[in-house]
Amino acid sequence: MFATLHRKSLSMSLGVLLAGASACTWAASTTAAVDAGAAPANQTAQVTLILKLHNQAALEDYIRQTVTPGSAHYQQFLSTSQFAQQYGATNADIARVQSYLRAQGLSGEVLPSHLAVRISGTVGQFNQLFQTSVHNYVSHENGRGFHKPAIHPQVPSAISDVVDVISGLSNENLYRAHHVSAPAFAALGAANAKTNALSAKGSSGASSNPTASGIPGEYTVGDVANFYDINPLYKRGVVGKGSTVAIVTLSNFYPSDATTYWSDIGLATKPNRITQVHVDGGGAIDGGSGETSIDVEQSGGIAPYANIMVYDAPNTQSGYVDAFAQAVSDNVADSISTSWGGPEIFDFAALNVNGASDTDTTDAGDLRAFHAIFLEAAVQGQSLFAAAGDSGAYDTVRELGTGTGAGDFTAPLTVDAPASDPYITAAGGTTTPYSYAFGNGPVASITQESVWGWDYIQNYFDTYVQPINLFSSGGGGGGVSVYWHTPFYQLFTNGIRRSEPNQSLVYNDPSAGPTTLLKLPSHFAGRNVPDISLNADPETGYLYVSTVDGGLNSGEGGTSFVAPQLNGISALLRQSTGHRIGLWNPQVYALQNIFGYGSFSAFRSIRAGDNWFYHGAPHYNPGAGIGALDVANLDVFLRSGF
Repeated sequence: MFATLHRKSLSMSLGVLLAGASACTWAASTTAAVDAGAAPANQTAQVTLILKLHNQAALEDYIRQTVTPGSAHYQQFLSTSQFAQQYGATNADIARVQSYLRAQGLSGEVLPSHLAVRISGTVGQFNQLFQTSVHNYVSHENGRGFHKPAIHPQVPSAISDVVDVISGLSNENLYRAHHVSAPAFAALGAANAKTNALSAKGSSGASSNPTASGIPGEYTVGDVANFYDINPLYKRGVVGKGSTVAIVTLSNFYPSDATTYWSDIGLATKPNRITQVHVDGGGAIDGGSGETSIDVEQSGGIAPYANIMVYDAPNTQSGYVDAFAQAVSDNVADSISTSWGGPEIFDFAALNVNGASDTDTTDAGDLRAFHAIFLEAAVQGQSLFAAAGDSGAYDTVRELGTGTGAGDFTAPLTVDAPASDPYITAAGGTTTPYSYAFGNGPVASITQESVWGWDYIQNYFDTYVQPINLFSSGGGGGGVSVYWHTPFYQLFTNGIRRSEPNQSLVYNDPSAGPTTLLKLPSHFAGRNVPDISLNADPETGYLYVSTVDGGLNSGEGGTSFVAPQLNGISALLRQSTGHRIGLWNPQVYALQNIFGYGSFSAFRSIRAGDNWFYHGAPHYNPGAGIGALDVANLDVFLRSGF
């Protein structure tokens, strides 16, 4: 099968990401990987060529029409072959690329979408073809060996009018799974007592979901149904029948984890509904396998009779792109979610290209590759969801850390990708109401659903227990893209922000002193994320089952729970409306802009809390987006054609 994965998860240092890039003189002293020299010429490698779209402006206009009531092409989604004919590379373009590859002793597999060509070859062939030098490296962190280019690869001039992006040539682990465990307060000598502070909507009486636990940190998909008014759909028999959800992930998993979870909470589900597609050989059973279990359990739990496709691929640069490309080109899934990602800025030329200036924010990574795939998904009516990250407004802190000592990095305001792409719905995080106490401190409460950020815990400890620093520990991802411009659906939304001034990624080089690696644009009119938020705080988090993580786990959260929950909700809406929902963003922003908030709104504003920078507000905010969902009300709007 063609394909592979989700965004840059760098638990190492940025030096690992850029190890060997000759322009980055700082990398030699910061890298967590050793350059083992040029890779042998006969070593095998894989590359995916993303081909340029035709008539992209017309494609974007057609997508808008598919989700705009009254438009000529409203809900007239295209098939994969129709997309290929109208917007993909032409047969002549593909023949020319294949002919050129054959002349280099290579051949490529073309996706039915005419959007990508997958090539396997040797390092020697790719070094010559792309004017680069692939080196081998050994990670200091885990001793893992990997290869990647030491010089930025170039598209051959003979096919540069057809090929847009070279994805691959690296098998380094790049992406992070966006789930977080509750802080280890026991290590601080604190006893954490948690209770429900307030009843969530629909959490009592006949409307309560029988699979809900009602216990913060042990919530189930039943609690999600209570929180966000999903139960009325279940009562109408809307359980995802006839829908298919897909998970794009970078680790393999044990499907029995999901069936155990559903069985243990007493949820009736469609049997034998999980299909695995191993892209580029598939992902490994490893530390990310729990993430895949979460995604399947949550999406398939919200929509218990939907079919589930799991596209798993190796955690590499081309892996993520390939897995998404496969899921979209297959066009079986009505909705797709992913819970992997990494800082948008890690794709910028300033951090990747030899000789690039520290202000160069052009894409030298995979932002354009994902964008082309997401455009295809949108015109085919496939709804996409991505976790917005768990580092609050400072998306690099979980990757790089932050501080003032030698070897430390600064933490600029940043967003996560691929969630920052305007053609995917970015899933943010909230904290639902609960009461808590630590150590000998008094009971405190979150009294309304709030933007998730653990400064409320830090403040409690600083006041009543002992000073701690949770800044880099957790918060719902959100902020302003400095690559993607404000999309049309956010132009008239109250609360949309521009990028903040004076944001830079600086490395405190132990030998050379502070070195500015990237200066981010100030006041950039960028895409704001997230779009929609649901409960993600591990303190008000969830149960999940993962064999790799020891079986039953509690106190887990992160926006990686929210993305698959939205995926499952989309499957319910697909059954209820009788058609694919398509790109959510233009529809939900129009609903919020026109109807606002209130008893019959599809949304609840998130007015409290913060993600370490952006605060809740009675309108859109980059902490929680347009707010949390009322799914029953959203369903009414969508069925009416609003």
